[in-house]
Amino acid sequence: MFWNKKNSTKVPKFTCSSCGELHEQWPALAFDAPIHYFNLPEEHKENAAQIDADFCKIQFRDSQQFFIRGVLIQEVTDACDHLEYGVWVSLSEKSFLNYYENFRNEGHETVYFGWLSNEIAEYQNTSAIPCNVVTQLGNKRPHIIPHQSFEHPFIHDYYNGISKQEVLQRIQGMR
Repeated sequence: MFWNKKNSTKVPKFTCSSCGELHEQWPALAFDAPIHYFNLPEEHKENAAQIDADFCKIQFRDSQQFFIRGVLIQEVTDACDHLEYGVWVSLSEKSFLNYYENFRNEGHETVYFGWLSNEIAEYQNTSAIPCNVVTQLGNKRPHIIPHQSFEHPFIHDYYNGISKQEVLQRIQGMR
């Protein structure tokens, strides 16, 4: 279930298989497009950009940008669940075309290099964090794994986890 401003359904409850307690299931915090698309003038979006639920391509006069959608999983330190982000990453043309050609291939497994292409509200300048894009068997969206060696507060939180209170604030902020 992806969460965006247009989709505000009630959050279902579930019993945790680890602790046996009743929890509310957190929605995935999803971005509808990469920040690069949002920053385009409207006429350029209509004339030079192609976007759907999984792919985005932006054509400039002398260059192109390529983006795919993936899932970034944030660990939560004091809960039995994790927070998922539906994010976009930029890829090279070669990686984008390879991913596109294998999009329906349920056995395709590979790792691409990409750049996170969304601004996560709780941080500054997240739209240029280097990442690995790890494809998943069964045509699931790829996992986005930020490079641990990159110095950024988001990277620290990604590898060390965030609190349940922070998760709830982030969910409220996306509404």
